Amino acid sequence: MSLFQPSPLPLVAILRGLTPAEAPMVGHVLFDTGFRILEVPLNRPGAIEAMRILMQNAPADALIGAGTVLTVQQVDEVKQAGGRLIVSPHCAVDVISHAVKSGMIAMPGVATPTEAFQALNAGAQGLKLFPAEMLPPGALKSILSILPAGTPLFPVGGIHPQNMAPYVAAGAAGFGIGGALYQPNIEEGAFRRSAEAFMSAREKLLQGA
Repeated sequence: MSLFQPSPLPLVAILRGLTPAEAPMVGHVLFDTGFRILEVPLNRPGAIEAMRILMQNAPADALIGAGTVLTVQQVDEVKQAGGRLIVSPHCAVDVISHAVKSGMIAMPGVATPTEAFQALNAGAQGLKLFPAEMLPPGALKSILSILPAGTPLFPVGGIHPQNMAPYVAAGAAGFGIGGALYQPNIEEGAFRRSAEAFMSAREKLLQGA
C-alpha cells in the first residue's frame, strides 16, 4: 500500500476538530476537489465517529485514518473503526511497529535524522517532517540526503499554497495541511475555495510552473 496512490505529490487533509455533524460536508468537498488522503486527529471529541462517516462516503481510492495517534490502544481503535492510516506527531516506535504489523500505513512525525532512522527501522512507510515552521526546505533537503533513496518526507505545519514550491524543489513527496485548509465550523464555500487553492498550487507544481 503506497502513500503515493492514487497520484503523485499527495496532499493530506488534517481535519483537527472535525465533528460527526460536519463530516459529510467536509468529505464531500475534499473528495470533489481531489483530496484522497484524510486524517482526523484523535485529540478532539468525536474523532473516531467523524472518521467513520468520512469512510462511508469515500471513493474507492481514498486513504483515511487518524492523526495524533499516541498509543498502541489508539492504533487498535482506529483499525476497528476501519481506518488505514496512522499519523503521529512524534516518533513512537511501539505505535509505528504495531500499526505496520496491523496492516496499516504509519506516518510518524520526525524532526531529526535520528528520529527519521528510528521511524524507518520500526517500519514507517512515510515520514512527517514536523513542525515545518521550524524546518525550512534546506533542512528537508539535508535530511533526505542521508535517508534511503525514495523515502517519502512530508512537511507538516504552517503549509499554505504559497510556500509549497521550495519544499518540492528540496524533495518533498507531499504535504500535510491543517489549519490553512480546515477549521471547525468553516463555511462550505470558504472551505471549497481553500481546498481548490491547494489543489491548484499542487497542479502547478506537478506541471513545473
